[in-house]
Amino acid sequence: MRSTSATVPLWTPSPDRIAATRLTAFTRHLESRAGRSLGTYDELHALSVQAPDVFWPALWDFVGVIGDRGGRVLDRPREMPGARFFPDARVNFTENLLRRRDDAPAIIATSERGDERTLTWADLSREVIRATRALRDAGVRPGDRVCGIVANVPEAIIAALGAAALGATWSSCSPDFGVQGILDRFGQISPIVLFAVNGYDYGGKRHDVIGKLREVVPQLSTLMRVVIIPFGDDRADVNAVPRAAMWEDWLGAPASTHMAFERFAFNQPLYILYSSGTTGIPKCIVHGAGGTLVQHVKEHQLHCDIRADDRVFYFTTCGWMMWNWLVTVLASEATMVLYDGSPFHPSPARLFDLVDRHRITLLGVSAKFVDAVNKSGGTPQKTHSLASVRTITSTGSPLSPESFEFVYRSMKADVHLASISGGTDIVSCFVGGNPNAPVWRGEIQVPGLGMDVDVFDDAGRSLRGESGELVCKSPFPSMPVGFWNDPGDAKYRAAYFERFPGVWHHGDWIATTGHGGYVIYGRSDATLKPGGVRIGTAEIYRQVEQLEDVVESLAVGQEWQGDERIVLFVRLASGRTLDAALQKRIADHIRRNASPKHVPARIVQVTDIPRTKSGKIVELAVRSVIHGREIKNLEALANPEALEQFRGRSELET
Repeated sequence: MRSTSATVPLWTPSPDRIAATRLTAFTRHLESRAGRSLGTYDELHALSVQAPDVFWPALWDFVGVIGDRGGRVLDRPREMPGARFFPDARVNFTENLLRRRDDAPAIIATSERGDERTLTWADLSREVIRATRALRDAGVRPGDRVCGIVANVPEAIIAALGAAALGATWSSCSPDFGVQGILDRFGQISPIVLFAVNGYDYGGKRHDVIGKLREVVPQLSTLMRVVIIPFGDDRADVNAVPRAAMWEDWLGAPASTHMAFERFAFNQPLYILYSSGTTGIPKCIVHGAGGTLVQHVKEHQLHCDIRADDRVFYFTTCGWMMWNWLVTVLASEATMVLYDGSPFHPSPARLFDLVDRHRITLLGVSAKFVDAVNKSGGTPQKTHSLASVRTITSTGSPLSPESFEFVYRSMKADVHLASISGGTDIVSCFVGGNPNAPVWRGEIQVPGLGMDVDVFDDAGRSLRGESGELVCKSPFPSMPVGFWNDPGDAKYRAAYFERFPGVWHHGDWIATTGHGGYVIYGRSDATLKPGGVRIGTAEIYRQVEQLEDVVESLAVGQEWQGDERIVLFVRLASGRTLDAALQKRIADHIRRNASPKHVPARIVQVTDIPRTKSGKIVELAVRSVIHGREIKNLEALANPEALEQFRGRSELET
């Protein structure tokens, strides 16, 4: 039930609801394995981090992981990095996701234009087997990379699962990325096969991708085949792209719904995701099949209460880790509901229409979406039933207290609202929801099971009730296998373990609450995160500074209306002025060569850029200045006086 008092929870699950959750069933299962009662979530969580040799095998059995678990649970448990979960296990990721073969819907897909497709479990199995066979015939072997410039369509999932079935590694980006943004990613990992849509719709407009492919494909010298996925009714001219074939032509003859799956090591590389590229081109983060599988199924079933035949929707693109997270719901025998396009076209009601039409049980959106619906004046519970929804999840950026209240006031009163947070780095969550516990205004409910989450001060001391660095003190299965092309794991160690040796340092600024929950205040480093999309400053600099008018630039995230927006400061060539025409040229260049999400909300001219004595520009100092915060370590700056021109800028007040 929902409460309107600030001194009581916004929502408390009923006893009947608690009794029916997967978390309750798992707790009883774990109690029988551990030989002890677990009366509270705190007790359950404590066991999960203190006794991984009990918790993770119990989870494996409870969710029914298909594979050979082996004898050992955790090798080198005190090494972080270095610990290895289930070192003797053999699994196939795709086998676990295709456990059903019946005629119930596995995927329901809707385009912005309103076209709908449904694939049954039998259909999905048949198509994945076709893709697996075609990839094998194309020469793909375990460990090879298969990439996608893909819209959120069933073919993207079929291609990814086909690659995983062979032990190959999938990596994707959304089709709105520019040529350089694509090459900065895929150019590092030498893909064998590339899948790409020929176009996509967004905001009522059709966007071409074939033109990008003409530029991208010749620069990916390892490609043996390009497969064009027709979007809507469009067919591409495959002759325009080297080594290209159309999807259906490439797949070949129909296949049966049965295949013998080869099983691979637990850490067989499954996905390559990408860091923000703050200090250079994006780092390629390699995630293992087994760790991704068990972590996702844990979050789906225990934290989000996803059950067989549920219908799960997340608004995402194939360039965000939430797409990878969504794909794994198939392992819980739930139906994926896909949507590709703008969530506000033709109106803010679009996603709520999908909820009612397809009886969605979990609605996943960004915090920015909730805020936008609120500001639009909409009241979804008055215009839509939303009767099927048990859970609403929000991620991408912190969900504001006002947005918590809006959900319960104007969307649905009896719903589990789970604000969740983790990242590309772990392809999962550190903190998230508890379907058996109250929801408090503005708070993430709990640390994830098996996640030894803490808040550290600068000296590595635990904090309670104060803000500090989000850390994880013990190993967990979805830690990256490593970074691509990173001898000795040097970059990997520097990224997460340099600040606090032996402890994962995530880079979020966070505090605990009196209810055992968390509040995240944003990134503690220079990574930009507008709308939850991680963007590295270096990706913007590489584009802006190609323009002869711009000498150098500095980008920061400005806290704005419950989210973050990108502000770009530019130092121009002598005699140049930042007029409207130049602003448009800068924005258009970034949009074409990076992506629309990289385009700054404000572009501001300055005469100098602050830097350290070693010549590095200092984004964090500028970010602090524009927010009126204290600047630390001014003595490290070569030109501290430059900071003054960033203070009190009128351009940042609207």
